[in-house]
Amino acid sequence: MKHFIQSFAILALAGLLSACATPPSVDYSAYRESRPASILILPPLNQTPDIKASYGMLAQMSYPLAESGYYVLPVALVDETFRQNGLDNAADIHEVAPAKLREIFGADAALYVTVTQYGATYTIFDSSVKVQANAKLVDLRSGTLLWSGSAFATDQASNNNGGGLIGVLVSAAVKQIVNNLSDTSYPVAGIASAQLLTAGRQNGVLHGPRSPEFGKD
Repeated sequence: MKHFIQSFAILALAGLLSACATPPSVDYSAYRESRPASILILPPLNQTPDIKASYGMLAQMSYPLAESGYYVLPVALVDETFRQNGLDNAADIHEVAPAKLREIFGADAALYVTVTQYGATYTIFDSSVKVQANAKLVDLRSGTLLWSGSAFATDQASNNNGGGLIGVLVSAAVKQIVNNLSDTSYPVAGIASAQLLTAGRQNGVLHGPRSPEFGKD
């Protein structure tokens, strides 16, 4: 009886872990009804210590959306328009009413992004680059939330122990210096952007009207 209870408990725990590992499904009903064709990408909020995080992500989010079938307003032009109107802070820009954004830019929807992790993390034995971001797509005509998602990417590089413990420690320190001196987070941010905004992924954005896959999601 005792072994039966233990086995049952293990199976129940395994089932629970499996359920937790399955991403919740996204309700696309409002998204499909909205059918946005043009997207305005707002400067991302930066919740990391790295000042390059916001523009590191912003520079790479247009491509996956365009490839997914949307017209994306040029981010440089959008950024300059905000500056000309006295808005150069992402937090203030995110507070602008959807109707006002629609009036200024004429886009169907706006993408709000928050960068929660960006840069190199140093441990005793390694240094890795990690980028994480959350996003939501909002209909500028109604203010309705159409979609939300998140993505995480890392360089996944690790030190080998070919040089022994001292070699590992030295390699990790050198790698951290290189990561800090060069913007090694930028290509990782590109991977995160692709994961976040490429259509066809599980719980990702839908294909836009410019894609031959439009309406087939």
